[in-house]
Amino acid sequence: MNVAYRKMLGTGNRILVVDQRAGEASPPSLERLRELGADPSGPGFDQLMWVSAAEDPAYAASYRVFNADGSEVEQCGNGVRCVASLLAGETGHDQAFTLLSPAGPIEARVDDALVTVSMGCPEFDPPRIPFIAERREDRYALDVDGVEYDVCAVSMGNPHCVLQVDDVATAPVDRLGPKIEQHVRFPQGANVGFVSVTGRNSINLRVFERGVGETAACGTGACAAVVAYQRLGLLDADVSVQLPGGQVMVSWRGGTEPVWLTGNAERVSEGFIDL
Repeated sequence: MNVAYRKMLGTGNRILVVDQRAGEASPPSLERLRELGADPSGPGFDQLMWVSAAEDPAYAASYRVFNADGSEVEQCGNGVRCVASLLAGETGHDQAFTLLSPAGPIEARVDDALVTVSMGCPEFDPPRIPFIAERREDRYALDVDGVEYDVCAVSMGNPHCVLQVDDVATAPVDRLGPKIEQHVRFPQGANVGFVSVTGRNSINLRVFERGVGETAACGTGACAAVVAYQRLGLLDADVSVQLPGGQVMVSWRGGTEPVWLTGNAERVSEGFIDL
């Protein structure tokens, strides 16, 4: 069966959107997802967003998220911005609506080229991340090959490990990223963020994504980095996050308030994939 797709960029993150709100197709198999994600001459993606009609009319649509390695994950901040942009584009004007994600409801606001989405409330309780620790801390000592790193652990609907570096350009992303991603203290794996704090309202960030590797941008990773270092008193409420693929804005007022993520969503191409 052939289904239509639209390829988009969410701050450089390669997103494939398959809209099945009026269709009956099921997502591709694990093997087929890996083939599609790695295809340099075809769609190729970091994440695939499988969009379906929501059973509850309160939601404009529901979606599932698949990584390039075929794994299904809980959330993708850049991906949901792309979905929201496509839905708003159907009417030709700015919109506000709610989407249903695997991690819960997501509010979206589309304003011209910028899309703002609520990424929910961050979770710092270790069992809910999940992260193995005796008690909740702002920072944890994580042993990797006999070297201890000070890290923060947080869930933005998916697990994140965040560590501070002097310069993201020289951060050991390729070496350290996969080791932390699969660390035994993260039972479901982790997205690994390498952060350089450049001011009260700005950080630089590189992310080694679970099931993908380093990507040009990671929306939930940007949110995780900001809330982690807000809790440490290093950042204010509104923060510009510079990623290799571009810039996003993250806002959090603390406590049980949701984290808001703002960035662009750019259409690249469209076509059909054989499931």
